[in-house]
Amino acid sequence: MENRKTITSKDKIGFQKLIAVFGVILFVGKLIAWKLTNSDAVFSDAMESVVNVISAFMGLYSLHLAAKPKDDDHPYGHGKVEFVTSGIEGALIAIAGIMIIYEGINSLIVGKTLSKIDLGIWIIAATAVVNYLLGYISIKKGQAENSLVLVSSGKHLQSDTITTLGVVLSLVVVYFTKIYWLDSVVALVFGLYIIFVGYKIVRKSLSGIMDEQDPDLLNQIIKVLEENRRIEWIDVHNMKIQQFGANLHIDAHITLPWYYSLREAHNEMEKMIILLAKNTKRSVEFNFHMDDCKTVSCSVCQIKDCPVREKDFVKRVEWTPENVTSVDKHTVD
Repeated sequence: MENRKTITSKDKIGFQKLIAVFGVILFVGKLIAWKLTNSDAVFSDAMESVVNVISAFMGLYSLHLAAKPKDDDHPYGHGKVEFVTSGIEGALIAIAGIMIIYEGINSLIVGKTLSKIDLGIWIIAATAVVNYLLGYISIKKGQAENSLVLVSSGKHLQSDTITTLGVVLSLVVVYFTKIYWLDSVVALVFGLYIIFVGYKIVRKSLSGIMDEQDPDLLNQIIKVLEENRRIEWIDVHNMKIQQFGANLHIDAHITLPWYYSLREAHNEMEKMIILLAKNTKRSVEFNFHMDDCKTVSCSVCQIKDCPVREKDFVKRVEWTPENVTSVDKHTVD
């Protein structure tokens, strides 16, 4: 069964286009600032903007592809492309950090004299403000629509903002002190920070590609089931959750009384699916399997008037990530 919730792919693509356009504009602005100042830190910041532009267009492509419907070759849709492009973006961010470190070390060794620093400060500061606002909006929009691409783009823009502020700070200090090597030292510090940000984005992308369990999402789903469980639902086990971009696929086994008719059992399963669908802010495809109860299930079965009970009820088992994801039915030793 599938629960479809409308997620505005058109809005996401439109916003990503905006990010791409501003990326090009900001890159040109930073190139102008570099030409004016001859600052190694500004040059490194401009080179990072190249990554912004590439990443923005890659994100645009991935959102377009992820919005395509399922087909015979992709029965689960195209959503996982967001993990791939986000991972590439993270790698590019890390490479930009390495470039910044390289340029900073080179400047420390060779030495540089800066010019028109005051004008460069104003240009770079303006790009920082625009980058931060775009990044903030992108992260909020990505979180609301469960888009890893928009979240990654936003984090990238905000990491670029931090780097740019570091560049502004170094320019201000150099402007007043004339100690030019400080420009390169600041670039080195923020280069290391950018590498760390890139690593975190790559790590998150790989976890999605490898279907790593999302503890927060699993806890959210189990909480809904635990708070609304019916006595007919003897247990839920062998649950698996896969993420495909903004969409989810949930597999699970539900144990029901063995004497239920097929219609009765199916209706109970439907009630659980509808419950999860109403409490999940994402498009979800369900693949639930109905299991009949065994004698070992009597100890946790809460049906008081069960006509075929073979063992006494012992206690109610609280559903947790450990027993809901276990392949075995719930029992009490």
